[in-house]
Amino acid sequence: MTFTKRKVLATLAALMTTTALPAAAQDWPDGPVTMIVPWGAGGGTDATARMIGSLLERKLGVPVPVENRTGGSGVIGHTAIADAAPDGQTIGVATLEIGTMHNLGLTEIDYTAYTPLGLYNSDPAAIFVNTSSDYEDIGALLSALEEMPDGEFKGSGSAQGGVNHLALAGMLMAAGMPADRVAWVPSEGAAPGLQDLAAGGVEVATASLPEGAALMEAGLIRPLAVFATSRMDAAPDVPTFNEATDFEFALGSWRGLVAPKGLSPEVAEKLTAVLGEVVQDEEYVKFMNDRGYAMQWTTGAEFESFMKSSDDALGGTLKAVGLSK
Repeated sequence: MTFTKRKVLATLAALMTTTALPAAAQDWPDGPVTMIVPWGAGGGTDATARMIGSLLERKLGVPVPVENRTGGSGVIGHTAIADAAPDGQTIGVATLEIGTMHNLGLTEIDYTAYTPLGLYNSDPAAIFVNTSSDYEDIGALLSALEEMPDGEFKGSGSAQGGVNHLALAGMLMAAGMPADRVAWVPSEGAAPGLQDLAAGGVEVATASLPEGAALMEAGLIRPLAVFATSRMDAAPDVPTFNEATDFEFALGSWRGLVAPKGLSPEVAEKLTAVLGEVVQDEEYVKFMNDRGYAMQWTTGAEFESFMKSSDDALGGTLKAVGLSK
């Protein structure tokens, strides 16, 4: 076979491979890829999303604007992701709250409204007090709460029924107290709840340790315990709730990248592949390590199974605390 014939055959083979892909997959990305964040600026979800967005922009060669769509206890942003065209031009960060919002009667949307791309982070919640607080450890706080009437103390850190609310309610129930012993002050994410704690507006707040890092470094708040099965590498001096109290309880938040339901498998595969490169990027790894965010990358059907399990567990917890509709 001559060189010319071999070249022609190779060209035809390449064309056949290209044309075998659906047009949508060949054309993607067709312009900017918008990333929707259901929570406010300054929190952990926003911070991690912006790092992923900046690296994704470099790898795709198109703009990746990050839009904060807050409100409705996470409903507005999660709905915006679900309602977008399933063409790969809009993705978003789904959080644990997709397992609580529908159980609270706020929306009918649940994890089945999305195409799962990848779970990239999960962090246990911790309980914080203001540094001027008299409570030096979780045992002292619980002892005080046992003697208080319901609602005298106020807590914050998420929307009503959000992960940080459930963390506080779960802690109280584990210690044998009513879930509403501490009155919950809803906030649009961890950042404003922690700022309220630092300002003296509430007595306690629940959030992940990375989300509280800046205010901890500023000397405004301090963690008493983390709701995990073992101490965190980033904060080895903070005891787990279990070891500090002998009560068993653990809960945390998670963050994953999703697209609207109906995204073609070909585009989903391309998106997942490039996002997989992002979460292995040295800059991303350093960012996550420096801030103490746990890292993982669970994709596709396995991520969907994780979301279902989370949904089932949260539904049971909400029912136990009397919030399920």
